Amino acid sequence: MTATQSSLRSRSMELLMAYFQSKDQMSEKERLALRNRLVKLNAGLVRKIAHRVCHQCAEPYEDLEQIGYIGLIRAIERFNPTQGCAFSSFAVPYIRGEMLHFLRDRGSAIRVPRRWQDLQKEGHKVQKRLTTELGRQPNDIEIAACMEISLEEWREVKMANKNRLPLSLDATVCHQVDSPITLGDTLPDIHYQALQKLEEDRQQLQRALSQLEDKTRASIEFVFFSDLSRKEVAERIGVSPMTVTRRIQRGIDQLVTILQPQALQTEP
Repeated sequence: MTATQSSLRSRSMELLMAYFQSKDQMSEKERLALRNRLVKLNAGLVRKIAHRVCHQCAEPYEDLEQIGYIGLIRAIERFNPTQGCAFSSFAVPYIRGEMLHFLRDRGSAIRVPRRWQDLQKEGHKVQKRLTTELGRQPNDIEIAACMEISLEEWREVKMANKNRLPLSLDATVCHQVDSPITLGDTLPDIHYQALQKLEEDRQQLQRALSQLEDKTRASIEFVFFSDLSRKEVAERIGVSPMTVTRRIQRGIDQLVTILQPQALQTEP
C-alpha cells in the first residue's frame, strides 16, 4: 500500500468515526455533507466493482456504477467503526448486492421481440455455416450481411439474447491471490444481516437508556436485563417496590419517545 492510499484510508476511517458519532451531535444538513464526503472518498471502490461486474453481464458500466453508490451509502449508514472491521470489507457485499438486485430485476423485465428471437436462431445457423465455409469464426459484419440485416440490428439481437440469460452464481467476479470470487460469494449473508440489525438495535437502546435518570435506568436494567424482582431492585437502589414499578413505566414511556425518531431515520 502506498503512502497516499494509507493516508486516504486513515482519513476515511476518521470521517466514518465522526459520522458514526454524529447522530445526536450534527444537524441533518451537516450529516448529509459528511456522508457525501465519504461517498467521494470511497467512490473508487464502487468503480472497481462495477468494472468487474459489467464484464459478466450486458448492462452498461455507468448504470452499474450509479446503482453501486446506493449500496455504498447503505454501508456508510450501517458501518460501526468501533467493531474493528475494515470498511472496504464491510461495504463490498452492500455494493455488489445492489448491483446483483439490479441485474436480477432487469433480467426479469426484459421481453425480446419475436422477430429478434427468430433472427437469433437464424444467426446461429448462419454462424455455423460461415465457420465451415471460411474456416474461421465469422465476424458480426459478415453474419449481418449474410442475413441481409443491418450490423446495428444484429448487435441489438445479440445483446437482447445475452440479457435474457440468467447470471450464474458460479460466474467469476474477480480473482484473489488464492482463489476466485464468484457472484454467489457476493450475495448478502441473511444471518449476518440479522445479527447486524440486532447489534444496531442494541446500540440504539443503550444510547436511549443513557439519557434516562440514573435510578430509572437502573430499575429497567435490573428488571429486564438482570431478571431481578422489583423487591430486589427496590432494596438495591433504596426505594419502595411501588416506586420501582412507577420508574419502570415512566422509563419505558421515555424510551419510546426517544427511540421513535431513530426508528424512522433507519427505515429504508
